[in-house]
Amino acid sequence: MELLRLAKAAKRLGVHPTTLRLWADSGKIPVTWVGRERRFSSIDVEAMKVSSGGGRLRLEGLYVRVSGSAGQESLLEAQEHELRATSTGEIVKVFRDRASGLREDRPGLNRLLRAVADGSVTVVRVTHEDRLARFGVGWLKQLLAVHGATLEVLHPKKLGGREELLEDFVSLVTTFAGRLYGMRSAENRRRLLAESGQCQAGGE
Repeated sequence: MELLRLAKAAKRLGVHPTTLRLWADSGKIPVTWVGRERRFSSIDVEAMKVSSGGGRLRLEGLYVRVSGSAGQESLLEAQEHELRATSTGEIVKVFRDRASGLREDRPGLNRLLRAVADGSVTVVRVTHEDRLARFGVGWLKQLLAVHGATLEVLHPKKLGGREELLEDFVSLVTTFAGRLYGMRSAENRRRLLAESGQCQAGGE
C-alpha cells in the first residue's frame, strides 16, 4: 500500500484536487494525516475508481432558471424536481437564476462555471437547452468540454413558453435602447460643452 499526496491521488482519480479534498471532508474517501498534509491510501483510491466504473465520477450540477424576479418559484421547483428525479449520479449542487436567458452575467451560471472549472461538477444538467442560454449554447458546451465536463438536456428540442420569449425580447430591446440613449446623451453633453466653450471664447 502506498500513501498518496492529494495531487497524485486526484490525478489517478481524474478529478481536481479541490474535489478530492471535498470528498475527504465529507467522508466519501478515507484520509490519513501526515503532519498537516493529507494522504490517501492507493487501495482506497483504486477502490473508488472501480466503484465509479474506472472513469471520472458523475458529479452533477443542476441548473434551473426563470426570467422573472418574483412569482415563479413553482417553475424553479418544477425544473429542480424533474432533474432530481432523473439523476443518475451525485448531485453536487443546484444552481438557480432569476434572469433573462439573454443575460450573460448571471450569478447562478457564474457559480456553475466556476464549479466546472475546479472539477466539482463534471455533468451540467438542464431541463431544456434555453434554460442555460437563449443563444451561444454551443460556445458554453465547448467551454465545459475544455474542463472535461458535459451538458445534458432532459428535453432536447423543446423551447420555453411564449411569455418568456416575449420577456426576453423586451429585455433585448430595452438593453439596446438604453445603450443608444446613453450614446446620444454623451453626444449631447459633448455638444453642449463645445458650444459653451465657443460662447466663452466669443465673449473674451
